[in-house]
Amino acid sequence: MSFSDIGSFSNGGDQKNFRQITHGRLLHEMLRPEKAGSSKSSWKVLVMDKLTVKIISSVCRMSEITQEGVTLVEDISRHRQPMTSWEAIYFIQPTEENVAMFLSDMTGKSPLYKKAFVFFSSPVSRSLVAVIKKDIRVMKRIGALKEMNLEYITVDSQGFVTDYENALEELFCDEENPPSDACLNLTGIRIATALASLKEYPFVRYRAAKAHDATKMTTFRELIPTKLAAIVWNCLARYRRAIEGFPQTETCELLILDRSIDQIAPFIHEWTYDAMCHDLIEMEGKKYTHEVPSKTGDHLEKKEVLLDEDDPIWMELRDVHIADASERLHEKMTTFVSKNKAAQMKHSSREFGDLSSNDLRKMVQALPQYSEQIDKLSLHVEIAGRINRTIMEYGLRELGQLEQDLVFGDAGRKDVIKFLNSRKEISRETKLRLLMILAAIYPEKFKGEKGRKMMELANMSSDDTEAVNNMRLLGPVSAETKKISSGSFSLKFDVLKRRAARKDRNGETQMWQLSRFYPIIEELVEKLSKGALSKHEYQCMNEPKPSIISHGGSQSASASPILPHSRRTPTWATRRLSDDGYTSDSVLGRTSSSFNKRTGPRIFVFIVGGATRSELRVCHKLSEKLNREVILGSTSIDDPKTFITKMKRLDKDKELSLDDLDI
Repeated sequence: MSFSDIGSFSNGGDQKNFRQITHGRLLHEMLRPEKAGSSKSSWKVLVMDKLTVKIISSVCRMSEITQEGVTLVEDISRHRQPMTSWEAIYFIQPTEENVAMFLSDMTGKSPLYKKAFVFFSSPVSRSLVAVIKKDIRVMKRIGALKEMNLEYITVDSQGFVTDYENALEELFCDEENPPSDACLNLTGIRIATALASLKEYPFVRYRAAKAHDATKMTTFRELIPTKLAAIVWNCLARYRRAIEGFPQTETCELLILDRSIDQIAPFIHEWTYDAMCHDLIEMEGKKYTHEVPSKTGDHLEKKEVLLDEDDPIWMELRDVHIADASERLHEKMTTFVSKNKAAQMKHSSREFGDLSSNDLRKMVQALPQYSEQIDKLSLHVEIAGRINRTIMEYGLRELGQLEQDLVFGDAGRKDVIKFLNSRKEISRETKLRLLMILAAIYPEKFKGEKGRKMMELANMSSDDTEAVNNMRLLGPVSAETKKISSGSFSLKFDVLKRRAARKDRNGETQMWQLSRFYPIIEELVEKLSKGALSKHEYQCMNEPKPSIISHGGSQSASASPILPHSRRTPTWATRRLSDDGYTSDSVLGRTSSSFNKRTGPRIFVFIVGGATRSELRVCHKLSEKLNREVILGSTSIDDPKTFITKMKRLDKDKELSLDDLDI
């Protein structure tokens, strides 16, 4: 039995994206028999905890797991039947509870399994290793004891979460009760495992706390990125010493931010297909549920589908404007029916008896492919239709225009009042989102009587008022800011009056209405790539030396120069349709070659407190634009409704009522 950190990594990691490398490590280093040290012929049980189930489910299908010899997946916390002739692979967090349950499984005269191969998701403490080694019987039954250093959940090929859903509530609570560092410690460890999986050693940059005069203390909230950067840095220092082949010099960039960097992105309506799916229709993660005719055709039944990177239509449409997505789907369906032989026959006016034997043979041969493709096209046509109907029903275009005008300084409080007076029928949640955007840009408009009248006009509940009021906790707060009850409204940020939260970006022409908005991280990542990010506002734990700075950004010696900024022709402006209705230059078709051509060092951006779909979209966009893989990490990925719910829970000191108790 050997104890090691990480085995071999995927060869040519720089040719594979983040998700592919994660997928390869789990299958090849942990589950593959020759890597794990288990017998090729034996049946295996995979034992996991709640987190590691999420980790492996985010990148591996059950069919892939069974192909590696796993015939049963078990939960370590549940009672399990002994399978003494089977080998077990444990993929678990290195907690006292998990180690105790593992020892209980494998100790004594009658262990649950013949042999155990243990893979910890993150570094295990020496004390827990000592506890395991202390049991001689267990030691004889252990085939491997390793640290996988893989404790994050992938969202897509360029996104991951550390699965800390309550980070916003815990870290941005009222200063009267500052939180512990437990959330940041766990988050830092998990960020470090993401870097370890790719064998990346970054320049660790973070948003620094603003300088105050000697009479003011720096708040806990202002120090969140600083504290997290230090934790990640310490984890990486351990990896440099312990992991064979881990880089000793910097290979990439890591920028650590928190949710206060952009208070608008979580609430504004994002008009791309992916964001609209998660905002306007009911989805559970990547899962979409819809009704389809039953096999007998006499009733409808519910069917669950995944909208993920295995779906080429989803890959092509996810980051485009909903209007563009709708046009493309219509064009795809029209092209498919006109060029697909089976579809032509199906829609032909000829009777079945008029078909020749040759026609029948061609129809049978083409039908399975036709059925699969028409199902996918029909699914997305249905989804786009639902979204467009919702937009029309709730008048979201007019609302979206007002939101964009507010952000770019073309509208103000009076325009919001006019809208609220004329659109009484819009939902309370929609009005709340509009008010939260207004409060982020014009906090002074919510002071005193003005604030109360605004909330009354919008018919906001006390919880809604609390959500807007809690926005004071998402940014630097002046010494005069005090906690208030929902009955009296006072919102004051330590910011100057400003008319616009964004400026139109030079050299970018928007092809669709309501596409002006962009998240702040788009500007920050571009500045980071050019070496133009403020060193005062965004400090570095390991400031790069001038000798390794090239083209305004940090690059490894072997990296090719970053592509210069240029106005590219949008891919959808020159797309071509193949006979099956798919675009021949679709995103999926370009994914592999696109990553192979990227020569610049990776950029990691981590946002504490939750990230948005618009920020994930920006990372997809900038990866192509900068010729560098941009990876977004966060404690969670939140849709607007979830984020509003979290904002309502921020004030921990609110008195507990009988209604809050679950009796």
